[in-house]
Amino acid sequence: MRCGDQLPTAALDLLCERCRHDLPAVSLARSAGIYDGALRDMVHALKYRRRRMIAPWLSARMRRAGEEVLDGADAVVPVPLHPWRQWQRGFNQADDLATGLDLPVWRALRRHRGGPPQASLPAPERRANAHGAYGIAWRERARPSRLRGAVVVLIDDVMTTGATLNACAAVLRRAGAANVRALTAARAVAARPQPPRPTRHLSVVRR
Repeated sequence: MRCGDQLPTAALDLLCERCRHDLPAVSLARSAGIYDGALRDMVHALKYRRRRMIAPWLSARMRRAGEEVLDGADAVVPVPLHPWRQWQRGFNQADDLATGLDLPVWRALRRHRGGPPQASLPAPERRANAHGAYGIAWRERARPSRLRGAVVVLIDDVMTTGATLNACAAVLRRAGAANVRALTAARAVAARPQPPRPTRHLSVVRR
């Protein structure tokens, strides 16, 4: 219910185990689909092969899948790249996705500390990599705070553990945002423990 991850069919609790132990700063998160197959290929084409014409199509899917997230929101806030990485890539894919969601785009965040891409890190290290890496953009500080009391939706391409989105949400909440939600193009589903395979017992026939 909170982070948008899939639960086992027989689950009775609406919160996953991760949210029960550490409630996220994001109040509601949804994605257009699972990060797999054709959707994964399209996200990669946008992000790594600079096929920016894909962004409007992904945004349309995000609008349909994220109606409850976008409903009543004041603006969408793209997750920023570090300036050096954005210079290398030439654009911010989260910004491209945000512009197609029919809401004002507030570029209220900045990434002021570099580091390895989240996708290259194992899950336990993602939170440490994102912690303290984001702050309020300088241009946002220069104006009367429109964030105070606002409902905003963070936009990114992929949600895996939620470490980046939660780090950004914490910054926005400290700046006065009343409610921070999240919407992504894709969701990497957490691995589920596999049930033990039944052991076959061989009977020995003595002759």
